[in-house]
Amino acid sequence: MLPKINFDQKTEGTITERERKKIITKYRELLKLSEDFTQKKELELIRKAFDVSLNALHDKRSASGDPAILDTIEIAIIVVSQIGLGTRSVVSTLLFQAVIDNKLTLIEIEKEFDKSIMLIVDGLVKMSDLSTKTAANQAENFRQMLLTLAEDVRVILIKMAILLHEMRGLNNMPEDYQIKTSLETFSLYAPLAHRLGLYTIKSELENLSMKYTENEKYKEIIKKLKNTTAKRERFIKKFTAPIEKELQEQGLEYEIKGRPKSVFSIWQKMKKQNVEFEEVYDVFAIRIILNSKPNKEKADCWRTYSIVTDFYQPNPKRLRDWISIPKSNGYESLHTTVVGPESKWVEVQIRTKRMDEIAEKGYAAHWRYKGVKAEKGIDQWMQKVREVIESNGNTNGDTIDDLKLNLYNKEVFVFTPNGDLKKLPAGSTVLDFAYDIHSDVGNQCVGAMINHKNVTIKQQLQNGDQVSIVTSKTQKPKTDWLSFVVTSKAKSKIKSTLREEKFKEAETGKELLKRRLKNWKIKFDDLLINNLLKQYKLKTPVDLYYAIATEKIDITHIKDVLVESKKETEPDKEISDQIETLEPEKEKSYQSDYLIIDDKIENVDYKLAKCCSPIFGDSIFGFVTVSEGIKIHRTTCPNARQLVERYNYRILKAQWTKSAAKQSFQATIRITGVDDLGMLNKITDIISKDLRVRMRSVSMDSNDGLFDGKLKILVDSTKHLDMLMSKIKKEKGVLKVSRVDSEDN
Repeated sequence: MLPKINFDQKTEGTITERERKKIITKYRELLKLSEDFTQKKELELIRKAFDVSLNALHDKRSASGDPAILDTIEIAIIVVSQIGLGTRSVVSTLLFQAVIDNKLTLIEIEKEFDKSIMLIVDGLVKMSDLSTKTAANQAENFRQMLLTLAEDVRVILIKMAILLHEMRGLNNMPEDYQIKTSLETFSLYAPLAHRLGLYTIKSELENLSMKYTENEKYKEIIKKLKNTTAKRERFIKKFTAPIEKELQEQGLEYEIKGRPKSVFSIWQKMKKQNVEFEEVYDVFAIRIILNSKPNKEKADCWRTYSIVTDFYQPNPKRLRDWISIPKSNGYESLHTTVVGPESKWVEVQIRTKRMDEIAEKGYAAHWRYKGVKAEKGIDQWMQKVREVIESNGNTNGDTIDDLKLNLYNKEVFVFTPNGDLKKLPAGSTVLDFAYDIHSDVGNQCVGAMINHKNVTIKQQLQNGDQVSIVTSKTQKPKTDWLSFVVTSKAKSKIKSTLREEKFKEAETGKELLKRRLKNWKIKFDDLLINNLLKQYKLKTPVDLYYAIATEKIDITHIKDVLVESKKETEPDKEISDQIETLEPEKEKSYQSDYLIIDDKIENVDYKLAKCCSPIFGDSIFGFVTVSEGIKIHRTTCPNARQLVERYNYRILKAQWTKSAAKQSFQATIRITGVDDLGMLNKITDIISKDLRVRMRSVSMDSNDGLFDGKLKILVDSTKHLDMLMSKIKKEKGVLKVSRVDSEDN
């Protein structure tokens, strides 16, 4: 039996008195939050889990330096207060880290608690393993994570709490980890939180992600929101005064909140509308929350809408009625946009207390309001969550293309020779069935017996078929298999095995090439390999080694190729004893070596991406392209999110060296202003004479007394560019100066 512990004795020497008090405070907060949905017996279960967790983690510290048990309690608090899960979820959250650290086993958890808690912990441990596989594609991680729901949907909901807590403490992590985690959160978890109706969590995840990926803009918006607080409060008071008076006269119980929209939401509007902060008309929203009886909710909301529109003119195109028809994730509210004082547009949200809590906490609040208590309500909620996740909706990336294969298509049911029933997507083949049984069975599949008749691996399955797979040890996966399998499991395993086979063959080819070059007394290095890649028109060294191993390239021909290459570059020199000095011909687009990529790669062919035009001083990363070497992007590049989501395994760390400051970088700036006579000359004088900046091109358009110009210039750093833009902005008649991401825009 797992021992109960005494807090003071077991933690002596590992946890300070101050930390002890902090742990007790947080633990009491958790118990207090749990009292709403637990009985005394269930609180004892939480206390027992806390004792076990503290015993296992008392000598462990988190990245922030605090005791690890604090992280565990804080995650459990999120699970209760922001997601609304019950006792089993709280207990599982308190226990899972101890299992990850090998201080506790799943068998012990099942024995001391119960099987359902053990299964949740098991799911959390598996998902923890997935997230630490550095070589794994994140889209594949996400697919596997969703498939975990087949066991218990609470796993993914607790994962959301773990991620939120991790994002809150991301300032203690290295910069590259901050950016990688933030981009994954943008792409995978924030959209999932949105679909689950966890709007508060979704908003916080987006804000925290933006804090690390676009820190300057984040700080700028935070500062402007803070500076406009007093002005905003005066406006809200003026706006709501007549509404409050009328609500009181009509006997409606209400609460009015005026809150700014999330930093990320404001930033999205700024980008989408191409405007500054001051030009975003709906920086904040007014929320009217009614205390209505269930049978009067809808009528009271529409009465309130009528009161608002009696005082302020609404925009009919901006009316959103999610009361009559709630969103699929349970969200209910009435939204309208009206013209308020000073002719400003104001968004007004009208809902009841019940609706507001559902909007904040998702489906948990829905079941609480229906009077369903504890785990029974959670079970009903989980079923609803599962329906949401399995329903068709907008989610990012190739992940959903794979998921649709399993979730959205019709299904076919077939039998194994032993009579076990297997469920597969309609259109599945013999090979899909083989991979569903086991990866090795799929890899060695040569055909099958369906209803006692021989068929090929391409044969499509029909409902009721009895399938017996035929295998051969000499069989190996082939590229063309990908053209007829339909399940994501089969596609994933085939691709994985093909990659492994190619790398094995490539290693053989590499060793063969090294031996031959040694015999020829030719130096094996990156320059030589790059030269061969160009000569044979191949994309990567692996392609070259693989071609040698599979005899698509005759290795005896390589020496002749190198000699011919040397003749082309140095026609007047002898080759024979100097062949080891060969250098590849440099492309015109090749940049001088002023970037360090992944802290260890030297002499790498890279280019600056045109989609974001990075310059010295920008935060950057490298992306391995298929045919153009490595492209360097800004971390704020419009394409960064998609690249990380789809091709995480191609991302490389990158940073500038001091020598980069001596280079010139092309940047494009956009200038808008009053179309006065001589304005262009004033601007070009500032650029070319005052600051001695070279210009590549200038284009100007004029319309309704305003000009809009684009200038391509050469600068040596972001500091240089900022100084130039600041000086131009001070010129009388200039309204706006901004940097344009793409050179082509």
